[in-house]
Amino acid sequence: MVCAKTNARLMIRDRAGHLLKQTETLKYLGAVMNANGGCEQDVKNRIKAAWQKWKDLAGFVCCKMPKYLKGKVFKTMIRRVLMYGAEAWSVTRREEGLLDRTEMRMLWWILGVSLKDKKRNEVIRKTLGVAGITYKIREARLRWYGHVMRREDENSMKRIMTAEVNGRCSQGRQKKRWGDIGVEWPPS
Repeated sequence: MVCAKTNARLMIRDRAGHLLKQTETLKYLGAVMNANGGCEQDVKNRIKAAWQKWKDLAGFVCCKMPKYLKGKVFKTMIRRVLMYGAEAWSVTRREEGLLDRTEMRMLWWILGVSLKDKKRNEVIRKTLGVAGITYKIREARLRWYGHVMRREDENSMKRIMTAEVNGRCSQGRQKKRWGDIGVEWPPS
């Protein structure tokens, strides 16, 4: 995969002179990387994987058991699949909304609540003892940021995180990068 600013195709050849195939997306260790940057593909892939895990556990989670136990199963089995790799995401509001809606749809289903019941999301989360996924993503980002900042100054990851890029930006609104999201806590 070639990450390039322009849409021009680069001609990359191996040692034997054969032209290598280029791709727009690459799946590596369960995470989907996009040549244009951004994490929309990865978020959609994680949502798909979480729904698959939901199908595997739906009979167990939707049965007669205490609500706190249902919330615990959701947090340990389903939300972990949904958030895999979230430390590296630079999520936009649209992607946060996708994740939020997916999580709430699962929580409604666990409690057997429909939209006609007109229960607030906060009440449903409190009943199951589940925090919002956007808070959990920020928490994971903070944890990872802390790991990187505690490393020695010579560490390559820390040097990359603290590096400054000189030069001019292209016209228009720039894409969000990991550092642009911020790691402030508590979330606003």
